[in-house]
Amino acid sequence: MVRDLWRDAVEFSRVACKGDVSLKTVIKTALVLDPFAVLAINRVREAASRLHIPLVNRALRVVQTAVYGVEIGKDVTLGRGVYFVHPLGTVIGGDARIGDRVRFMGSNTVGTAKDNGYPIIEDDVLVSCGARILGPIRIGKGAVIGANAVVLHDVPAGCLAVGVPAVVRRRGEEPHGDAPPREAPAEKEVRS
Repeated sequence: MVRDLWRDAVEFSRVACKGDVSLKTVIKTALVLDPFAVLAINRVREAASRLHIPLVNRALRVVQTAVYGVEIGKDVTLGRGVYFVHPLGTVIGGDARIGDRVRFMGSNTVGTAKDNGYPIIEDDVLVSCGARILGPIRIGKGAVIGANAVVLHDVPAGCLAVGVPAVVRRRGEEPHGDAPPREAPAEKEVRS
């Protein structure tokens, strides 16, 4: 488990410190940043479940929720270096699978829409504030989920999903057809 936590610390540092994985930086991020504590608690929970140690998983889940405001289900799989930038209000349920270096910006929900399955989020995905990812869908590597988006369908690698329900766009693509162009306001006639 110590080796796994070290690997997590390295990947976490890679995300949190823009690629700096020097020994000093890795140790500092592991000891100082709360998002790493969330990840470490989850690793201990996973180990307790694997070893069938009663009550530890539940007790740590309560601590994780009460102290950090993030709820992670017991069957969720978290990849290395998952970064809960602002963990408050984040819920990951069921048997969702989260890849390496995924960043959650806060108030996110990853779960099921109709009890029909849970999402798979691949590596290096950014889940913006308030985003919801629901159902048996796949979010491709390097995708970006926009703020407050409600994602109900697969998102290909490297794409952007925005809106309610989310619409998928290639990054850098201009929106088209969603809303009519805005007209300049008419000038008011001034009477003297």
